[in-house]
Amino acid sequence: MNLELTAFITLVCTSGVLNLCLCLYVFFKRHNYTNISYLFILYSASITIYCFASGFGLTATTLEHIKFWTIIQYIGMSISPPLGLLFIMQYLDREITKKLCIFLFSIPLISLIAVATNDWHHFHYHVFEIDPILGAPYIHQEIGVWYMIHGVFTFSCMFVAFLLVLSHWKETAKVYRLQIISLMFGQFIPIVTAFIYLIGLTPPGVDPVPMVLWISSLLYLWSISTSRMFSIMPITKGTIFNSINDGVMVLDESYRLIEFNQACKRMFIDLNSSMYGMDFDKVWVKLSGDSFPYLLAHGIDTLEVEITADRSKHIYQIRTSSLVHPNYSKGVLMVFTEVTELKRLQSKLEHQAYHDELTNILNRRAFFQKCDQEFSIAKAALSPFSIILIDIDHFKSVNDTYGHIVGDQLLMHVVMACQTQINDGILFARYGGEEFVLALKGTLMEAEKLANQLRKHIETQPLLATEGEISVTLSSGVAEASKKTEETLYELLHKADEALYSAKRNGRNQVHAYSLQT
Repeated sequence: MNLELTAFITLVCTSGVLNLCLCLYVFFKRHNYTNISYLFILYSASITIYCFASGFGLTATTLEHIKFWTIIQYIGMSISPPLGLLFIMQYLDREITKKLCIFLFSIPLISLIAVATNDWHHFHYHVFEIDPILGAPYIHQEIGVWYMIHGVFTFSCMFVAFLLVLSHWKETAKVYRLQIISLMFGQFIPIVTAFIYLIGLTPPGVDPVPMVLWISSLLYLWSISTSRMFSIMPITKGTIFNSINDGVMVLDESYRLIEFNQACKRMFIDLNSSMYGMDFDKVWVKLSGDSFPYLLAHGIDTLEVEITADRSKHIYQIRTSSLVHPNYSKGVLMVFTEVTELKRLQSKLEHQAYHDELTNILNRRAFFQKCDQEFSIAKAALSPFSIILIDIDHFKSVNDTYGHIVGDQLLMHVVMACQTQINDGILFARYGGEEFVLALKGTLMEAEKLANQLRKHIETQPLLATEGEISVTLSSGVAEASKKTEETLYELLHKADEALYSAKRNGRNQVHAYSLQT
């Protein structure tokens, strides 16, 4: 055995030993890594088979032994490129389908069968014999059709894996780029070596690829042990980033857009990669049609904005935080949470809590809250403040005669008729049953005038029910707050109630103003 052949065997076996160590190292530590480690174990195991089979083939002295080790070689050599591609795809979080796996492993299976049965059909090798000049274990071969197909497939798998890794270079943080470099060179070294072999620039009769795979294995081993390649992967950032339900925008220290996730893209249809590097204010104008209502430089933590998109309003809660890293420039993280439905539900619940379910005007609770505030303001400013209590005359008889459904219709009819006569700024609420209350910043005379206006209008607006016309009249009591005493709202309402009782006692369908003689 000459020195050259000894060097070849040494290099091939070195590659085999290193890949075996790599395979075992990852296998025994697999519980500390992510699931991608299992695919890498298969990948490194296939390369180990390829390298050792190649080494044993270089020690063979007969054509039968060489053919046998060539078949063993193809067990590892044919499946390692597709396994490497799948490993890279999983590392980069690309979708791996069952159809893709079937396709990737069907050609290696055919190649293995073609090599094992080549003596019958010579479909893989037209000629496969010991080199007549160099002798065993050097081989003289003339390639067949399937050899070319297998070669293109193998080269394509490695090249596509290389391009996939290269395509993620820019979006990978600097701290993870050592992983990317090791993966790129792990695929690039065998590609270049195989290409040099195919164009005839390597020593004849031997396959040089397993002789250089020790370099790839060292790169992988270094990356796994030093940069935690299987524990923390750069693509994990992208997976987490794009799986967040909330929209996320990342701005640099000059408030220019540098990143956004898929949820943000779904929220803002017009958002696209062409906006990278654009000032956030300009981005927001394109997305919402209006300028951003706050200054990010002021360090806002949480805010709400409302925009109109696709003819509908959307409300977003925006949380901002500063991004600071010792190795990178500062920036701003903006998290968008759509709260449109939450706000609608909140508004609906608030409306239900403060409005009468039947008439949709303020209920008693809401009236006291709002009226107490306005009453206090009016007293502090020494401004006039009046209350009108209204009662629908003979409402019980309507219920007894026509039923509660018609009674409800009558209540709604009165409310709608009154609303046409009431100006903004006047509180109008259902006080209870068939009673209503109004509060206004005005004198007793103004309140009495409004009450009579409502009474006369209602009198001319009978309810048109299926049972026929139902006449409606109102009785009202009016009272003005006293400026000289520490009168409470409840006392003012009591005065209005006494005036209302007086109006009802004196024949109904009339307005009585409170006086000490009422």
